[in-house]
Order: sequence, then structure tokens, then C-alpha cells
Amino acid sequence: MDESSDSMFGLSEDADFPLVRMADVLFAERMKNTIREWRDSLLSKGSSSSEIKQISTDPSQRFQMVFFKTRPGLALSDFTSRQLRVIKAVTKKHFKDLAYIRVAGEATSPQQLIVYTDSNDDRDLLMKEVKDGLRKEAEMKVESAVGFRHVIDLLLSERKLIVGHNCFLDVAHMYSKFIGPLPSTTEDYVSSLQKLFPSIVDTKILLNANGVFRQTLNKSNTSLSRAFVSICPHIALGIKTSSLADRPCVEVEVQVDEKRSSNWNSGAKHEAGYDAFMTGCIFAQACNHLGIDFTLHVLGGDLAKDTKLQNYINRLYLSWGSGNVIDLSSGKCTPDSSASSNLKSRYQDISFPSIILLWGLPSKLKAREIRACIAQAFGPNSVSSVYHLDESAVFIQFSKPELVSKFLEMKETLSRNSDPISVLHPLSNILNGEYTHAATYDVYQQICSSSISKKLFADQAEAIGIKYKTVSSRGDRGKKGNQVCDKETEVRMFDAKADDLMSSYGFSETDRSAESFYLDEVLARK
Repeated sequence: MDESSDSMFGLSEDADFPLVRMADVLFAERMKNTIREWRDSLLSKGSSSSEIKQISTDPSQRFQMVFFKTRPGLALSDFTSRQLRVIKAVTKKHFKDLAYIRVAGEATSPQQLIVYTDSNDDRDLLMKEVKDGLRKEAEMKVESAVGFRHVIDLLLSERKLIVGHNCFLDVAHMYSKFIGPLPSTTEDYVSSLQKLFPSIVDTKILLNANGVFRQTLNKSNTSLSRAFVSICPHIALGIKTSSLADRPCVEVEVQVDEKRSSNWNSGAKHEAGYDAFMTGCIFAQACNHLGIDFTLHVLGGDLAKDTKLQNYINRLYLSWGSGNVIDLSSGKCTPDSSASSNLKSRYQDISFPSIILLWGLPSKLKAREIRACIAQAFGPNSVSSVYHLDESAVFIQFSKPELVSKFLEMKETLSRNSDPISVLHPLSNILNGEYTHAATYDVYQQICSSSISKKLFADQAEAIGIKYKTVSSRGDRGKKGNQVCDKETEVRMFDAKADDLMSSYGFSETDRSAESFYLDEVLARK
């Protein structure tokens, strides 16, 4: 860093700038005379400061008499970068008592100066002063650019209790953005997190663990905004309530500027500052309901060590829908018996053998429309869930694994035929002709394991060479006999040989993808 800064601000001893152009030679001679005239007038005992300034200042204002660190100098302006290099070379070669430096000016661009020094020691002192000033300015720029990093450093140094609402992902994001890459295992992550932030409490844990709160929140909805309105109505709505077991509410004061005071209400949810405010209010009411006296912790007390709060610290929900809780102290994950009772009914278990991946769908096709089309073909209870990956790709989970192979077979049949019966089939409403592809979950894993990353899943699949329209599971392909397997193997071998052959003739990946349509047609006829 020292070497780069020296070079950038003219403090390093560069090699002599070669004067290979006639214009450079003439300019160097003119600058030498001008600088000598200024230096000689400076050293002349009979010259006053006004005379020196008059001599050193030309009509074009390219030279201006200044003082830098109490030393007389010339400020250079309106020179090209090449001319400044020539001036620097002239100063270094012909004037041992002058130093050429570049320092930060009032504007964003640095200022070039020629400064007089009366000895070698004075010259060394000048260079040290310039370097110290540059370092101080660089540190100030870094300090001002750090931003939110100051908050993280404060949390790390103070080791205070951190409060969040359903904050597992918030903590993970904070770690990855300000600490380092997330560890590859849960054990390493939990261990590292405990060293950095030893005390974290999730207000969602507090709400679900308290029977009165659960009853107030209708046993299910503990979202931040609704919990704030239910638990802190005196703050959110400005009304008094006695719903929480007649326990007095904690008064929360907050200072905001005039601009924000008009918006300081529950309508500002999902803004980071107001979400933090709501979380703090909920935490205050929850602690008050637990019997925690905040006045005992005002004068340096550590709230995280309060015995009434110990059972709730370092326990975070892994997902707001799963009900599983991870203990940051041990790394163990357990189901939370106090969580909402309807979570399992709302969020079914994932069965990978029952999932197909469908991409290349008509645009703006909604999940309920896809479910309705499949229900017409396979029955009203055939689909468990439909989840959009992006605008033209979805996961479809069937209620039974055997429906996967039936869907893939029917989809392949409809793709090959264009008779009136196929056109009128319910599935034709969600299929997009030759552009629609279907595959089992193992193909999805194959596509995602590639290092290639595209915005749309269809582009991702095409980029790694998934060109076939319908792909059954490995087990289903084995059941269909060796003929199908052999033909698929033959297709892939032919495709690979074609890619190698086209590569040898200089075709790009784009060229090969453009030719794939014709190769598919040849293989289909074969």
C-alpha cells in the first residue's frame, strides 16, 4: 500500500522520463528556465515576497505562488499529464533543493506542487509529512465508506443481546455480508456464530412459548406486523388494552425527525428501521410479561444473563413454516411443540419421487391453472402442490409417485401427436408444443449441479445440454426395457459425437445449439 500510494502521489523515485519528442525537449527547457527563475528569486536576499510572487506567476495562471507546510512552493495547474511528467523529471534532475509532490486538493483531483526545501533533512521531513497526510485522508475515506460495518463492529465488541423476529436468515445474511462466507456445515456455522454473537433471542420463540400470547394471536399468526398490533396496541394504534392478563404495558419512547414523524405508524412495516422498532416493542412487552424488570439492567446490567430469559436465548426457528428450532449453543435441531398446531397441515412433506419439473410453459400461466388442467386428466386429488421456479418453470408434486410416470408418458404422447383428440386434451392447455420440457427430480439435480448459472431455468437446462423433451426417472427407464435405454444411449452418444465433430471444425457452442434441432429430427426419423 505504501509503494502504490507513493507512486500515485509522486513520492517514489521514478526513472527519468525520456525526452524523445522535440516538443518535450523544448517544453523541458522552458520549464527549467521558469523554475530556475523562481528558485533564484526565492534565494535572492534582496527580493521581497511580493516580487517573488510577481516573478513566479505567469499571465495564464499556470504557476501560482503558495506555501505548503510553511515552505514556499509553486502550484501547477492546467498542464497535461505528459507535461507534468516532464516537469517532474526536470525538477528531479536539475534542482536538488526542490521536491515535486502531489497532494490531495480541495477538489477530487490531486494538486501538483514544487516545494523548496533548505536541506536533505528538510526534504525527508516534507516527504514524511506528505505521506502521513495521504494516509490520514485515505483512512478518513475508508471510515466514511464503511457505513453499516460500524454497527456490526459495535455488536461484536459489546457482545450485547441481539433481538430479532424469526431472524435465522437475517443472522445468516449478516454473517455472510460482514463476517465471511457461510461455513459449509451446521456445526461450524453454529460454533463460529456463538463466538461472534453469544446471545440471540427470537421474539417468535417468546410469543409461541407463552399461552397468553398464543391466545391473543389466534394461535397461528405470529407475523411481525400482526404481532405488533396485537401485543402492542397502545403503541401501534394508540389505544389502551387489558387483554394481556391485566399486566401494565411497557412504555416505549422513540425520537424521530420531522420528516418521519408523519409516517410513524404501522403502515411503515417492511421498512428496516420500523421493523426493528416493532421487534423491540414486542420484545419489551414479552419480557415484561415474563416479569423482567428493565430498571435492573439500565446501569450496565446484562439482560442476556437474566434467569427468566435463559430458556429462550439462542433458539431460532429454521423456517417460519416448519416449526423446527435450532439451538445455537449445541447445534441440535428439534421440533418445537409450542409452535402453531396447523403447520403440518399447511405445509406437506416433500416427496421427491412424486415431483416432476416442467419448463418452457406458456408465459403467465398461474399455479391454480396448472393444477386445474392436471386435475381434469388425473383426478381432483392428483396434485399436492405446484410451485413456480420462474415465469415458465414449475415443480409439480403429485399425490402418488406412480402418477409421475403416467404424466410423463401422456405428455410425450401429446407432444408427438397433433390430432383433434390431442388438441382437445386438458393437458394441452399447459403444454407449449415443442418448447415444453418435463423431467423428474433427479434431472433437476443434474441441471443445478452444473457451474453454469442462468437467470431462467430453461436457459440453464439448455446451457448444460438438456435437449430431450421428456425425461423419465431412472427406475422407469429400466422398466421399459433395454430397447428404450439403448435408444437413449444411442441418442446421447450420437449427440456427443456430433458436438465433438462440430468442435473440430470450429463451430461454437451457439452454432451447435442451433444445429441441435436438425440432429433431433434425424434421430427421430431413425
